[in-house]
Amino acid sequence: MNTLESSSIDDLSQSLRPFALKLTKDTEEANDLLQETLLKAFNNRDKFAEGTNLKAWLYTIMKNTFITNYQRLARRNTFIDNTENLHFLNSSNNVTENGAYATFTRQDIDQALSHLDEVYKSPFLLHFRGFKYHEIAEKLQIPIGTVKNRIHIARKELKGELKQYAYN
Repeated sequence: MNTLESSSIDDLSQSLRPFALKLTKDTEEANDLLQETLLKAFNNRDKFAEGTNLKAWLYTIMKNTFITNYQRLARRNTFIDNTENLHFLNSSNNVTENGAYATFTRQDIDQALSHLDEVYKSPFLLHFRGFKYHEIAEKLQIPIGTVKNRIHIARKELKGELKQYAYN
């Protein structure tokens, strides 16, 4: 039995619900997003890599689901101006701003990363970009144990900096 099947749905829901509320700013929409996220995770459970962070995987699914739903809604609400002189498009009454991407946590993450000592930041960012521990060790010319330790310390420091996003 893998981690996804053995984790309690209630535990997962409790962890994800605050993030869903932060994204949607609406209880009903948050519940829908949470349900859709758990359904996608269950349907794609074979894609979950055993031994990796289940909550991070679920948060990624939730964030991507939210973005996809937002884009779909934006496309559905797009107005096509069929007037001869494009009066509506040139009217200042129809200005819409897309702040969805800007409101995500990227700025907070970038700020937290900027506070990391370079000795921890480099291996962490390489690992985040998909490099394996042995590749990072080779690239930075340090022992693999040092790579693991520095990534662990970076995660710990980032977790402290980003505690407002904690899902426990």
